[in-house]
Amino acid sequence: MSIHRWRLRHVSEQVMLLLLAVVVGLLSGLAAVVLKTLVHYAGALVTRLATGNWQVTTGNWQLVIIFFLPLIGIFLTILFVRYVVRGDIGHGLPSVLLAISRNRSKLPAKNMWTSLVASTLTVAFGGSVGLEAPIASTGSAIGSNVGRWFRLSPKSVRLLLGCGAAGAIAGIFKAPLAGILFVLEVFLFDLTATTALPLLIAALTASTVAYFLMGTGVQFTFTVDGQFALSQLPYYIVLGVFCAAVSVYFLRVTDHVEGWFSRRRNPWVRMLLGGLLLGVLVVVFPPLYGEGYSSLTALLHGNPDTLFAGAPYRSLAGNAWVTLGILFSLILLKAVATATTIGSGGVGGTFGPSLVLGGLSGYFIAMLCNQLGLPPQSTANFALVGMAAVMTGVMHAPFMATFLIAEITGGYGLLVPLLTASAVTYLCVSPFERHSIYARKLAAKGDLLTHDKDASAWHLLDMKSLIENNFVIVRSGDRLRDLVEAIKTSRRNLFPVLSEDDKFLGVIVLDDVRKIIFNTEVYDTMVVDDLMHPLSEGDLVRSSDSLSDVVEKFRISNRYNLVVIDDQQNYLGFLSRANTFSAYRRFISDASDE
Repeated sequence: MSIHRWRLRHVSEQVMLLLLAVVVGLLSGLAAVVLKTLVHYAGALVTRLATGNWQVTTGNWQLVIIFFLPLIGIFLTILFVRYVVRGDIGHGLPSVLLAISRNRSKLPAKNMWTSLVASTLTVAFGGSVGLEAPIASTGSAIGSNVGRWFRLSPKSVRLLLGCGAAGAIAGIFKAPLAGILFVLEVFLFDLTATTALPLLIAALTASTVAYFLMGTGVQFTFTVDGQFALSQLPYYIVLGVFCAAVSVYFLRVTDHVEGWFSRRRNPWVRMLLGGLLLGVLVVVFPPLYGEGYSSLTALLHGNPDTLFAGAPYRSLAGNAWVTLGILFSLILLKAVATATTIGSGGVGGTFGPSLVLGGLSGYFIAMLCNQLGLPPQSTANFALVGMAAVMTGVMHAPFMATFLIAEITGGYGLLVPLLTASAVTYLCVSPFERHSIYARKLAAKGDLLTHDKDASAWHLLDMKSLIENNFVIVRSGDRLRDLVEAIKTSRRNLFPVLSEDDKFLGVIVLDDVRKIIFNTEVYDTMVVDDLMHPLSEGDLVRSSDSLSDVVEKFRISNRYNLVVIDDQQNYLGFLSRANTFSAYRRFISDASDE
């Protein structure tokens, strides 16, 4: 007896789901640890071999090496994708969202490891992207493939995919609550009794694995010690507005820059242009090198002079207004560096850059207030709140962003400003950007599964797959004899009438023919045109119509079948009410989290 048959007989799907949530949490936690360890040691090795210590004055030859490092990393990444993977490794979290919406949560097995290697090559050599999205997509692929290997239902596979993503985020930040909220807000899962427990198990398992293997250290370490005062609230509202502007800027710039690179057809030209531009950026602004967490950590600990380390203008360190200028420049250029890395062929995500960008924004606003003689503000607290706010604006995930910062810093004393700034940012960004950075392009194409499962069903169901074309056609001018022969070979009671050039003219209903079908005297004198019902526009569906339009036509016409034609009036087939709504019910069942 195979393991699958034994499982089906002795273990219920719900119990199996909980057991596999532990397995997926374990594997995604291990993947997070492996990725962070790989990038840490590979990045340290590359930097040490190339430049020695960033804190010392480097020679010109070292600057030349730094200049070429991002280009080398992108080159190695492209070689890996083209000649090792031999295909596309997916587009990070958008590919996961597309799999949830369009492909019954199926992700290729190769996605369990390809992003790990590719993002390591990119980031270790200075690519200005994050590792969180690659590890989340890796965890999602682990969950999807584990669920399919155990032949679980599509609904359970989807939930295990979410468990993998929750475990990955929880493992990389040691923040289980943030991992769960990430899945709920970014992957648009519904929080139900069915989803809550597996997600919680996976996130806790991954966090435990990360704690066991890596200790208490996380991406950046800081403990909030200052207390929030109500008088500071207006300044956090201002911060929220500023972070909203930064978020919209980040989204628009990444779109524009990535679009510019995508129009360069030759991948090697893209690599060369992007690598050289990124080299210039990291030489002039060293904090743009790699993920950027080291600079962010230094700012949180009150060391802004670290922004000048290794830079051509390092002699200006200590001047507050110059520091503000550098901070503002980094805010503007981080989006360019991130989009350049991705657009030129590097692999990474925007999760980390949004965190760094938020920290820079919060520190900038606090330092500006202090320089203008306003009531003094904590630069560290503002940096932390800014991180949550920009993540909210970019990812449309206010609760995940808030509790991520609270969990990894122990900063629940900042919960009010975190929620306030995130809410302000979200409200300001929403009119300009309705969807997160991961979902916006999918939503524009109608490929996004949202919390509104009814609306999503009609947008995401493939109408072409529902068209029935097993109807026997007759031609205009055919005799009744020809129609009788068609009736003999058909199992349907409808007969579309077409012209000689396949244009749809009308339909014949079998019930209308019964009264004359045995009158052989008119077989050669009566033509099918005399029996045809020309249909109105309300009885016709065009191939360009959406299924929501089809449903409305079913409702208004009260017909059981609608004819499908293309924009040139060519006949394509029929849509039946029964099949359309059966497909809808199957979609809702698979997509539901309950």
